[in-house]
Amino acid sequence: MKQALFVLAGVLILLLVVAGASIGTYNRLVTLDQQVEQQWAQVENVYQRRLDLVPNLVETVKGAANFERDTFLQVAEARTRAAAVTTGGGPQAGATTSTAPEDPAAMERFQAAQDQLSSALGRLFVVVERYPELSATQNFRDLQAQLEGTENRIAVERMRYNEAAREFNTARNRFPTNLVADMFGERFATKTFFRATAGADRPPAVQF
Repeated sequence: MKQALFVLAGVLILLLVVAGASIGTYNRLVTLDQQVEQQWAQVENVYQRRLDLVPNLVETVKGAANFERDTFLQVAEARTRAAAVTTGGGPQAGATTSTAPEDPAAMERFQAAQDQLSSALGRLFVVVERYPELSATQNFRDLQAQLEGTENRIAVERMRYNEAAREFNTARNRFPTNLVADMFGERFATKTFFRATAGADRPPAVQF
């Protein structure tokens, strides 16, 4: 009888240890997951800032180059796609309320739309080179500086997001943490990284 009680006590202690370790692992995953979500919100914020700058930039350039309609149309269409594309985790990408992407295909669509806008803005600045009087105006220079700063911030926030995602993925896939993560299915799915594409690691040329 005593032996059975000792065995039962041992089993209960073991279960408590396992439960305590599992709870600690779960809480750590939650913390890391929230860090990824916070950094994803920062990525969305800087992309939204660029979206907000584009209409003013286009209107400013239109004043001096109102016949470059194809270029303006390309920028407008690229901006619309960038604003509408989602990562599959929530509302519009620029709304700062979606979650960090876990589907690689969704991340590729999001990144492709943003890169298309970068390319369209690059073509717009090529147009500006034909109008030296435009690039000399204070309003244009202010917008140029804001856009350049935003592009630099995008690169920084994307890098920080990748670092947060890598930290989460490393912890999530280690044994025995992966056992706890797998118990919750998609709750702790592996995070997707931004991938470098040809020219995507450089902001549009905005220096003249």
